[in-house]
Amino acid sequence: MARMHTRRRGSSGSDNPATDENPEWSDVDAEDIESRVVELAEQGHDPSVIGIKLRDEGVKGVPIPDVKLATGKKLTEILEDHDADADVPEDIRSLMARAIRLREHMADNGQDHQNKRALQNTEAKIRRLADYYRGDELDEEFRYTYENAVELLEE
Repeated sequence: MARMHTRRRGSSGSDNPATDENPEWSDVDAEDIESRVVELAEQGHDPSVIGIKLRDEGVKGVPIPDVKLATGKKLTEILEDHDADADVPEDIRSLMARAIRLREHMADNGQDHQNKRALQNTEAKIRRLADYYRGDELDEEFRYTYENAVELLEE
């Protein structure tokens, strides 16, 4: 992942295995996987957590290494089909949660210049993502403010 606000090089990450078919040892029915995905979403888990749970715990004891290969649909597409997707996309939601934590920290520690910059960078990322999602995933009139973020995350 490349660092956005520094001059340093990006750090390398892992890639998904280069395969286009589900492994034979993971032969769970697509409907069972979809129902488990919806069940986990209703428990309040984000899509990334659902993917990790399917990988580690599986469905009926059988791990699901890749939801898209097993069902033909992305995890977020499954959630949209069953109206179980969140109001706000996961990436902007987690950035808003970080900004709220940083702002609360800054209220107590005004002299912490490092975290003041981290807050500025985080809020800049949120504004860029909001521009990307506005009109599609977010309301056309959405503007990021601390108060809006607190209100959205309380829901």
